[in-house]
Amino acid sequence: MRHLHEGFRNAGTAVPVFSLRSEGSFGVGDFGDLQMMIDWVAKTGQHILQILPINDTTSTHTWVDSYPYSAISIYALHPMYCDLRQLPALNDKAVAAEFEEMRRELNAYAQIDYEAVNSAKNAYLQFVYKQEGGKVRRTKAYKSFIGETQHWLDGYVEYCVKRDKATDGNYYRWVQYVLDQQMKAAHEHAKECGVMLKGDIPIGVNRRGADVMLEPRYFNMNGQAGAPPDNFSVNGQNWGFPTYNWDEMLKDDCQWWVRRFQNMAKYFDAYRIDHVLGFFRIWEIPIHAVHGLLGQFQPALGLTKQEIEGYGLWLDEDFMTRPFIAGWVIDRFFPGRSEEVKGTFLNSEGNDMWSMREGFSTQRKVEAYFLSKCSGKPEKLSADDVNLREGLYSLISNVLFVRDHKNPELFHPRIAVQNDPVYETLWQHDKDNFNRLYNDYFYRRNNQFWYEEAMKKLPRLCDATDMICCAEDLGMVPDCVPWVMNQLQILTLELQSMPKDPSCRFGHLERNPWRSVCTISSHDSATMRMWWDEDWALTQEFYNTMLGHGGPAPHPMPEWLAADMVQRHLNCPSAFCVITIQDWLACSEQLRLADANAERINIPANPKHYWRYRMHLSLEELLDADEFNAKVLAMVREGHRA
Repeated sequence: MRHLHEGFRNAGTAVPVFSLRSEGSFGVGDFGDLQMMIDWVAKTGQHILQILPINDTTSTHTWVDSYPYSAISIYALHPMYCDLRQLPALNDKAVAAEFEEMRRELNAYAQIDYEAVNSAKNAYLQFVYKQEGGKVRRTKAYKSFIGETQHWLDGYVEYCVKRDKATDGNYYRWVQYVLDQQMKAAHEHAKECGVMLKGDIPIGVNRRGADVMLEPRYFNMNGQAGAPPDNFSVNGQNWGFPTYNWDEMLKDDCQWWVRRFQNMAKYFDAYRIDHVLGFFRIWEIPIHAVHGLLGQFQPALGLTKQEIEGYGLWLDEDFMTRPFIAGWVIDRFFPGRSEEVKGTFLNSEGNDMWSMREGFSTQRKVEAYFLSKCSGKPEKLSADDVNLREGLYSLISNVLFVRDHKNPELFHPRIAVQNDPVYETLWQHDKDNFNRLYNDYFYRRNNQFWYEEAMKKLPRLCDATDMICCAEDLGMVPDCVPWVMNQLQILTLELQSMPKDPSCRFGHLERNPWRSVCTISSHDSATMRMWWDEDWALTQEFYNTMLGHGGPAPHPMPEWLAADMVQRHLNCPSAFCVITIQDWLACSEQLRLADANAERINIPANPKHYWRYRMHLSLEELLDADEFNAKVLAMVREGHRA
């Protein structure tokens, strides 16, 4: 891993490749647009361009595949990023004219039409392959690429052929060769411009992808990776990825991960480890669950019955590990519909206590029932059915403890259960004892254990390449995470709106560690302008106490205030200050998007979110915005980052 020189400080921009727009792109950003974005970064005195994952996510050929963190291959690049302008022109002029008309139509859209774009680009690539593929496959460069990538390419091609019921696997090889050449060219261009390309390594992979198909021993298919409840989602997040079989991965010194990092080094100078907490422990959700509340950290030191009772809490397994469904709970969850719920979904246990019927005993069974009502299209469900479904999910997760996924004699306190009826039923002294157990378990018990787990993995991976290692270390962060980050000199992520010090409402920028990346917003959060208008009382406090301005905070955020906030981040000690393109553009009322709410890239609480944000400005317009570009350059220089 490359280490930074003490005092080194740079500025940069974060933007997904798919969000880039140029006059010649095909309805989605591509690797040619990436070179233009590099030009803008360099022109404005910045030295970092951070992007989202660019791996192939094509699993269903629907918009669901737009989720960039669900790769079907940790090596293959997404075909939609191919810059068609860099390919030989089509010999058939009539066909070329049809595609040009299609390109203009798709490129005029405010947002990405993922399905139409990928269908059109795939069709175009098929034409080019038939025209040029045989010639390219005879070249020395192509043969060299095939030899270097054989360890993954054959398996990826096998997957694609099965997925598409295709016959010519060489088409997929050729597409990957073209993408590799274009991405390498973008990387070379960045180096020539003095710009570091910073990639993103997702914590998970698609459970139906090529990686899992080829090396199933590395994955636990009976678990789903996710995150515990946070400010983004009260029910936690279920990403659906299989969890890793670390015991198996450690047998060969994490070669799967080493190869993955080394492949990234072909294209990037730095990288962000998505959800680095997953290398300490992952939030593993049972396969029968939909929400994240029934998850548990894996690995983790589960509690024995004797340990639980050592806290003064008698473990009644029947009461504490099965859903607590009393009549009053049903009335609360389903106002006006309790009799309907009892008659359809529940069995009476006597004394006004109930249990889930076998056909609805898990959240997945409940989900299947409602999917059958809407022909598999949950967006078609009525609001009443959605409320009913969510209420049944909540009934099923209304437990005080969950059994360990590997050892049924061990137990884990259910996350955030203090908000649920089963916790209400406890006597006050039992609540006190449970809370002592809960806090010890989540914040103290596993610290040394998780430190040791991370140190089995991360040093090997950091040393695998010369890339600068950064990590997303937000969320429910145990104390051992800073120990490892400091020891390995991994850059942390600092957001002022999500301070790591629980005693602070907002982060103090001047306290940011030098070995960190600071930013204002990310692809998972509201943009700066959106955040400013979400909670006026909160931003009023921020305006007066953190920014030091008197009087009422202005709404919507004016450009001078946006520039003030960006400048304060540029001035802070963090080695990297990376600002999203939306937050840069907020500094110009002339260039910013009129509707701030249209700037959002992702909503983490929605596992079916459509990733389709596009810049409203073309890169040509951005490069020609002399007044704005001079302003950005001046801000970067004032922060001593140029």
